[in-house]
Amino acid sequence: MQKLATLVFLSGTIALLSINASAIVKDRNKKAAATTAVVKARATTFQVDARQSKLSWVGKKVSGEHSGTINISNGALTVENSQLSGGNFSLDTRSIAVTDIKDADSNAKLLGHLKSDDFFSVEKFPKADFVITSLKAKGSGTYDVTGNLTIKGITNPVTFPATVTVNGKQLTAKANIAVDRTKYNIKYGSKSFFEGIGDKAIYDNFDLNVELVASAK
Repeated sequence: MQKLATLVFLSGTIALLSINASAIVKDRNKKAAATTAVVKARATTFQVDARQSKLSWVGKKVSGEHSGTINISNGALTVENSQLSGGNFSLDTRSIAVTDIKDADSNAKLLGHLKSDDFFSVEKFPKADFVITSLKAKGSGTYDVTGNLTIKGITNPVTFPATVTVNGKQLTAKANIAVDRTKYNIKYGSKSFFEGIGDKAIYDNFDLNVELVASAK
């Protein structure tokens, strides 16, 4: 009788251990699946839509200012845990346009000058690039963005404020970037390098107003 009781006890213990082991395995599998799901949800890449994205520029001088556009050629932005974590975009410098001058001859004159070696040397350097190197989230979709801006083959760090909105599979990023052109060997008309040019002086900084529209696949 004692042996039978022992066998029953051992049998029950083994069954219990088996049930517990099975429960542990299932729990581990659930946790692994959940972890995998979280990892997949953490990083999403949004490809920039060049047709919907836009960039406008403003350059100021003592006697006034000029404005225009440049086409965005490509780019990508990465979001992790609902926050921007990295990204880049490129510009087609050959697409630079002047929008504030309506007279065709005057427009063509300034445009030719901007495309020349005095300014952006677009034939030698047909694109400009920006790559994010660090981000500081400030809440409500706003960030201080730091990255490397390359113009005319010269790279310098820039920091600027940006706002990012994610709506499902679409992302919109807006930023205003102040660029010191002299750091990219664009010195034409700069009082920092040419004295006595008076009201012909062009300010060193110009502004880029960027709006990137990107989609996740």
